[in-house]
Amino acid sequence: MELIYAAQNKIAFGLVKNQAGEWVKASVDGVSAAAANSVKVMPDDFRVSITNAPGKESYPIASFTWLLVPLQSKDPAKAKVLKDFMNWMLDHGEQEASGLYYAPLPKTVAEKVRGAIQYFK
Repeated sequence: MELIYAAQNKIAFGLVKNQAGEWVKASVDGVSAAAANSVKVMPDDFRVSITNAPGKESYPIASFTWLLVPLQSKDPAKAKVLKDFMNWMLDHGEQEASGLYYAPLPKTVAEKVRGAIQYFK
């Protein structure tokens, strides 16, 4: 289950042993550490796993949330709305992520996403 679900429903959860041998509790900081320690350079196709990431603060059961979008839309107006929304997510939504128990993207990943947005048509 997602961290936000457990937090909102006051479901207790325990510590999990990570790759470094440390016992860590699920947290936004732990997921951020997993992402930062796993993704030094985001591949062009964005295929990467942050599960069982290195680092003593890394939460081992972590993943990105994926958004699959077509590169081309039959409707240019919809494509513009999608591009605007994705840029809003990076410019403003990232600031709200932690309050919703989601980890903000590492800067290198956010910049890679920003670069990919320009190709949507």
